[in-house]
Amino acid sequence: MDNDIYEPREDSYLLQKAVRSLASGRVLDLGTGSGIQALTAAESPRVREVVAVDINPVAVERLTQKHIRKMTVWQGDLFEPVDGQFTVIIFNPPYLPQDKGIEDCALYGGKKGWEIAERFFRDASRYLLPDGKILFLFSTLTSKQKIDEIVRRYLFSFQEIDRQKLAFEELFVYEITKSPLLRRLEARGIERLAYHAQGKRGMIYKGRINLNQKIKSFIPSRSNYVDVAVKVKKEASEAKETISKESSWLERANLRGIGPQLLLATEEFVVTKFISGDYLPEWLETHSGPEGVVVLHQLLDQCFLLDQEKISKEEMHHPYKHIIITPFRKPVMIDFERCHATEKPQNVTQFVEYICRLKPVLEKKGVVIDVPQLRVAAKEYKEKYNKERFEMIINTF
Repeated sequence: MDNDIYEPREDSYLLQKAVRSLASGRVLDLGTGSGIQALTAAESPRVREVVAVDINPVAVERLTQKHIRKMTVWQGDLFEPVDGQFTVIIFNPPYLPQDKGIEDCALYGGKKGWEIAERFFRDASRYLLPDGKILFLFSTLTSKQKIDEIVRRYLFSFQEIDRQKLAFEELFVYEITKSPLLRRLEARGIERLAYHAQGKRGMIYKGRINLNQKIKSFIPSRSNYVDVAVKVKKEASEAKETISKESSWLERANLRGIGPQLLLATEEFVVTKFISGDYLPEWLETHSGPEGVVVLHQLLDQCFLLDQEKISKEEMHHPYKHIIITPFRKPVMIDFERCHATEKPQNVTQFVEYICRLKPVLEKKGVVIDVPQLRVAAKEYKEKYNKERFEMIINTF
């Protein structure tokens, strides 16, 4: 079994230089293997405690037998056995792409070489102090571009502090810290943040928030964790005041029961309850005609409410990625950044045009759409914006 322990090599010694220089406070060495990084950290007078973790019980046993006073050794997969937060986290992950038929967990980082690294960054922030740092080593055999992408995806900042050229690869050591945005979001109780999607003006991250903390309750309960979407303005976006504008309009829409629940808003980001489900076009393809009609009627009702508020949302003629249908068949409008006030709102009439274009999809499901009649009803509605004219639209299908 000792052969399964990753013995020190060029990558170990390169990372060791950074550990000697930067280890301090409480240190976590994940995938400790031979223990070279944990032992190096323990030698530093700046380090008060070292926690070493490895999935290999032989590696754990061998390091435990050294009886280092300020070092604790645990067996587990990545952060599985870990408690608390650390000043420095050290990680030299397996980074070779998987070879067919070979299952050496000390060498292979997944099918493409970076999967274990992504698992690490998915959870790392929870265990890193706000001003802490990660010392992370990887190789060009994994793909530097992919590692950079993963680090940014989880809202970390990084700088290269060392590198070494070998015969068939180049090694890099990164010093990684929480980005200012990540620190500010976590200070608001939002955790487990990861990239989810992006639009023209904003980046969307998914995370979760403990509502007990939000309301200053001290009764822990897993049921009080709520998934959230965090929207941040793209740095390159030329749109000004996008975030504050969106939160303002969404707050008004929420009063009418429209849109995802707004939980928190600053000039920098908007936090809403995360809406899981399918975009409207995909959902219509996989559900029955009567179910589709119910959802379309609900959406027209929401459009009518926005019209009554004299709010124009703008995307309702082409809402392909602006409406999510939840598993409970509830339609939820998202993205309110383009809203504006107007005496002639077009939410209902725009959505009617979209429904007209859905005619082939709906007819496959047995739903008959009389497009000319629907357009006449929409035109008459636009003259008065009243409930009676709106009901004429609903009654056409």
